[in-house]
Parts: sequence; C-alpha cells; structure tokens
Amino acid sequence: MSSPRSSSRPHGRPTPEAHRVSATSREPSSARDSGSTPHPAKRSTITAWALWDMGSAAFNAIMTTFVFTVYLTSKSFGDTDHASATLSAGLTIAGVLIAALAPVTGQRADVGGRRTLWLGINTYATAALMAACFFVAPDPSFLLLGMGLICAANVVNEFAVVNYNALLPELSTPASVGRISGFGWACGYFGGIIALGIVLVAFIGLGSDTGMLGIPAEGAYNVRSVALFAAAWCAVLSTPLLIAMRRRDAARLHSHPLQDAGGKRESLAASYRRLWGTLKRLYRTSPQTLYFLVASAVFRDGLAGIFTFGGVLAAGTFGFATTDVIIFAIVGNIVAGLGALLGGKLDDALGPKRVIIASLIGILLAAAPLLVFRSPVAFWICGLALCAFVGPAQSASRTYLAQLTPAGQEGEIFGLYSTTGRATSFLAPTLFTLFVSLLGAQIWGIVGIMAVIALGLVLTLPLSPAPAAPNRALQEQTVAG
Repeated sequence: MSSPRSSSRPHGRPTPEAHRVSATSREPSSARDSGSTPHPAKRSTITAWALWDMGSAAFNAIMTTFVFTVYLTSKSFGDTDHASATLSAGLTIAGVLIAALAPVTGQRADVGGRRTLWLGINTYATAALMAACFFVAPDPSFLLLGMGLICAANVVNEFAVVNYNALLPELSTPASVGRISGFGWACGYFGGIIALGIVLVAFIGLGSDTGMLGIPAEGAYNVRSVALFAAAWCAVLSTPLLIAMRRRDAARLHSHPLQDAGGKRESLAASYRRLWGTLKRLYRTSPQTLYFLVASAVFRDGLAGIFTFGGVLAAGTFGFATTDVIIFAIVGNIVAGLGALLGGKLDDALGPKRVIIASLIGILLAAAPLLVFRSPVAFWICGLALCAFVGPAQSASRTYLAQLTPAGQEGEIFGLYSTTGRATSFLAPTLFTLFVSLLGAQIWGIVGIMAVIALGLVLTLPLSPAPAAPNRALQEQTVAG
C-alpha cells in the first residue's frame, strides 16, 4: 500500500538509500511545494480521508464484484459466455488505458498543484457513471452500454485512487503513516460490507424477489436501482475529504503565495517525456523505489487473486451455496479490515517491510492446508486466516511506497504504482488456470496463487527498510527553505 521512523529509528544514521532519495528531493521544482503541508493534518481530515475509501468501496463491492457485473453477465443479456467475454474484453481495454495514463495523470496533478481538483473530478465522474448504469435494461441490446459504463468507471476510479493514495504522505507523519494507511484500508473494507448489506436487505432481498424498499424485480429495477445507491454512497462519503483538502490547499497557497497553482499546461507528449525522465532518475538515484514497484506488483496480484478465486473455490471445491459464499465474503472482509487496522499499528512499530514479509509468509502457511483438508470447516478456518493477512500486506505496501516518495512527486509515483499493478495482473489468473489444467482439479489452482505470492516474497526480501522517516523531514525543510 520500514523501519521505525524519526526518533524511534533504532540507529539514527539514514541508510545509503536515504541519501539517494534525499538527493532527488533537493532538485528545484515548483511541484515540490505541492508536497509540503501547511500544518499537520487534523483528526477530522484523516477521518475524511478514510471516509473517501469507504465511499469508493461501493464501486468495488457492488458494481464490479457482487452485484452489477453479475447482473451484466446473466442470461438477461443473452448467452452468458458471450456476455462474460464482452465484459472481460472491455476490462482489458480499461486496464491498458489505466496502465498507459495513470502515471501521467498523477504527474500532471503534481505539477499543476491541482490534486484535489482532479480527485474531485474523477470521484464524481465515477459516481455519475455508476448512476448511469440504472439505464442498462435487462436486454442484450444494452450489453455494450453496460460494459462501456463499467469500464469507463474503472478508468476514472483508478485515476481518483492515484490522487487519493498520493495524499497519504501529506496527511501523515513519519510516526503515523502506517496507522493511517491501515485505517483507510479498514474503512474501505467495512464500507464495502455495510454498502453490500444495505443492498441485500433493501434492494435485492433475502429469500424474496424484492427488498425492504419494495422495488420490483420486473425489469430488474431493483438491481438497476442499486447503481443509484452506489453512486450516492460514493459521492456523499467522498465529499468531506474534498472539502477538507480545499481548505488545506487554501492554507498552503497562503503560506506559499508565489506557488504556481496551475501555470502553463504542458502537452501530453511533454508529460510522457517527463515520465521517462522520472523513470531514468529513479533508476539512477532511487533504484529501491523502482524495484519495489515491480516486487509489489507481483505480490499485489497474488493478493487480488485470493479474493478473485476465493468464491470460485468455495463453491466449486468446498460445496458452498451462493448464500454461503456471500456470508463468507462479508465475514472475510470484516477480518481483512481488522487485520488492516492491526497491521497499520505494527507497521508503525516494526516497519512496513517486516509487515509485508510476515503477511506473505502467513498467507502461504494458511493456504497450504487447503490442499489436504477439503471440508467447508477447513475453508472457513484457512480462508479467514488468509483474509487476516491480506489487509496488512495491502496497507503496508502503500505505506512503504509513501515513505520512499519524494515530496511533490506523489501523484506520479502512485500512478506508476497503479501501472505496474495492471502490468502484472495476468499472473494469478494465468497460473491458477495452468495448475487446474495440468493437475485436473480446481483445488490445484491454489498452487498457482501461492506461486505468485511466493515470487513476490522472494522479490521483497532484498529490499532495505524504507528510509523515508529522515527523508520526509528533510524534504519538508527543503521546501520550507
């Protein structure tokens, strides 16, 4: 999503990597000021930051996982295989666009000092696209419309996430970055659970054709209305952060009146040239950052695979009914959220690298028994253990990168974080399918996911503890000076 920071560092001398990152932070840049904070973030601002994650969870939990994409690939839209293939093709296109554009959009927000503006634009664009899904009627002629809306929402939502993640170094201190990151992840999990629970009770219904609101199932109006609820959930819970950050932006401009708040807009080609220059500079001066982007992309794909194929394995191998899968998903997300909260505290105490390594080892140990014990009880025990380790690994990954990122380059670096994640997103699905095909049973797909996690673990081991505690302080002093 490190060693103990600042005075809690066990030995006060920064690592050589710290000097390398600090060297990049000394470069004069108008973007540098955008990374400085006018004052420490208030608790209300941090809460607003976490509420954004809670709001955006509606898109992931409702629209792309449990409800709307299930509706979009149902028999209402014709042949289910064709519908699934159409959606998959659309998501692939969306992934390519994200990989190509995320670093540049983050970079342009950094340079223009307009991170809050673009966070708001992309957040509300995501909400608008979700709301438009109400018009996707249960008819094959609406399949392309539904696919287009979901895929476009994927793109703008990812752009919003880039700017959201880039706020973490600004809102946290060296002593609190792990705890705040974990708090955000946990709120995201809990937000998805609450939103999904409301949808099941109020719109879909448990054991009936309609929910408590009485919206008719005929014409799929109950499912289509879920899109309006998800849009409202996202927009309402995201607004407090946008208000809070506008106030901080105003305070920053007051403290730095000569800061370029927009300046001359550079061309897209110039942005890509700047991005290439950043990659070369990272290779020369901060190879650890570049290496971590690659290593984290691998294990993050393994973490995604746990949730992607968990329900498939529960139903296909362990005999779970559909309602059992949903119940397990809700409980699993609760456990993952609690794990993220605990992991955030351990992150601040032990450093994100140790949390990542411990979590990846824990995942491998929790998954292995499923290859031998194939009862529903075994799946509940091992599956929940897996969820408990996923949250801390995700949160600590974000924390590690936040500590390595020079002030003023947060959007660009977190854009690269999104890009590398998309670039490796084929690993877990490919290896899952490969082991199922080679060994002739669905259960062996677990080996494929374990292989991705193990590779990510091996790639993470050589990393040094994140040196950003002294770095961030030096960067702030450089900006102030």
